[in-house]
Amino acid sequence: MKGRPPTADEARFMDAIAKLGCIACRKDGWENVVVSIHHIDGRTKPGAHFLVLPLCGPHHQQDDTDPRGRISLHGRKATFQARYGAERELLAECMAELKNNLTAASETAGPEQITVE
Repeated sequence: MKGRPPTADEARFMDAIAKLGCIACRKDGWENVVVSIHHIDGRTKPGAHFLVLPLCGPHHQQDDTDPRGRISLHGRKATFQARYGAERELLAECMAELKNNLTAASETAGPEQITVE
């Protein structure tokens, strides 16, 4: 795919959000940590790599042959959003979870133990 490479900060952010697992799978009650990063607004604009969602392959780009019936964002965007929510709403949920994870980490560890990967 075309696009500019992520900056170091963007790469760290994408790694952190990917560790949350597929947001759509979680809404369906499944845990899936194997994700394909979805760019909400392309890959070339400033900050584009901060506007991303962690989606598994089937929720990101697969056709309708998935045995679990997962709905793909690419190709069935309206159906995906009706089931899971708008992309920016999902991003807000992911951001809140990242913030909660960071808060929990800071409460259980001293400042010298907190690292951001």
